[in-house]
Amino acid sequence: MSVSPSHILGMNARYKYTRYNSAKSKSYGFSKLKTKELLTTFNIPTAQVYHIFTSLQNLDDVNWEVIPAPFVIKPASGSAGKGIIVITHKTTDKSEWITSDGEILTQEDITLHISNILDGEFSTWGSSHRAIIEEMIPPHPAFTKYTYKGTPDIRVIVFNSVPVMAMARIPTKESRGRANLDKGAIALGIDLASGITTYGLYGKNQHITHFPHNKKKVNGIMIPQWDKLLETAVEAANAAGYIFMGADLFIHPEKGPMIVELNGFPGLSIQLANRAGLKRRLERVEGLDVRDAKHGVKIARALFAENFSDKIKAESGLQIIPTNPTITVFGDSKQKETVLGLVNTGRSRSAISMDLAEELGLLDFDDLLWQQKEVEGKVPVVEVPFSIKGKKMKTAMVATKRLNRLKHKVELGRRDTQGYLIGEPS
Repeated sequence: MSVSPSHILGMNARYKYTRYNSAKSKSYGFSKLKTKELLTTFNIPTAQVYHIFTSLQNLDDVNWEVIPAPFVIKPASGSAGKGIIVITHKTTDKSEWITSDGEILTQEDITLHISNILDGEFSTWGSSHRAIIEEMIPPHPAFTKYTYKGTPDIRVIVFNSVPVMAMARIPTKESRGRANLDKGAIALGIDLASGITTYGLYGKNQHITHFPHNKKKVNGIMIPQWDKLLETAVEAANAAGYIFMGADLFIHPEKGPMIVELNGFPGLSIQLANRAGLKRRLERVEGLDVRDAKHGVKIARALFAENFSDKIKAESGLQIIPTNPTITVFGDSKQKETVLGLVNTGRSRSAISMDLAEELGLLDFDDLLWQQKEVEGKVPVVEVPFSIKGKKMKTAMVATKRLNRLKHKVELGRRDTQGYLIGEPS
């Protein structure tokens, strides 16, 4: 899949979007502790903090025997995984702890490492250095057959309260169980509409179709609790006042999506993992009126659905539909209407009769995604649930008066006929 160079966001062009962020919002990206305080205030899930070290004297106040393993030791102002140690368990009847790398640490080893953090050895920003002990989030069962030891995370880029791109970062043996692309982790592009993985990137430059260690396909993996994860990312951005940022999340097996950290200067390799340009996506949501996190996620699903994920879903066999299919459209309060449709490959986005959309309650304020310019002027775009041949789906459609006076009430555009073979009129 080729990507137009004009759609790619480079490091210099990124400044156009980072400058939207206030100094206050940027400060959350420089302090994990400040971020955790904010998330707790807004009841946004994040890992529980067991202890904070601000000075060497704090080391005398800790009883390491009672801190529940697994846990993580990290600098409060670090980046790229520097200075992070993951403790998986404690040795029975001994003051020894085992790391995710299999290394045995004594209490003296842990104390020395925290001393190094407090001396600023791993800190990226600021002159006040602190260390955090927090709970370790175990990997979700959906990832266990793909990951090596560590916990995968999901990076979501949010702009104007809309998720615009996402990737999963999968730890490998080479990355020593860390979800760090610089160290050799694997990145998987994710279709925003479905939460299905699409493409793979090994490290930061090697495109792959299968995991190197087990030969399983990198595409077709369903990310758990996808809508909730996207909503959590947007809620965190809004709470911190970010206009443009990257949110890193874990998916706890019981607690669901949890924020790891927020980054006002997210890296750009996510474009390689998705084989898509960020610049084009950012331009498409700039200036949209987004009401809340749920609305932002609706817009993302409508704008950035990948044709690739449709191909994955259709691997079991393509269905044939006529150029004039019968379509059942579903509205609010369990209303539904069966109407004549028309496959119109000249359209990118599907369209629905304004009268039909109004009759089914789809033109309520809460259902509007955005307004789009058509020949008749600005018209609303709404989310429409419908089914063809028993297959139910949901898509964004333009509500147009033009279809009020025609025999067919829905026109299916190219976006919604992927995965079908178009046959003769019925």
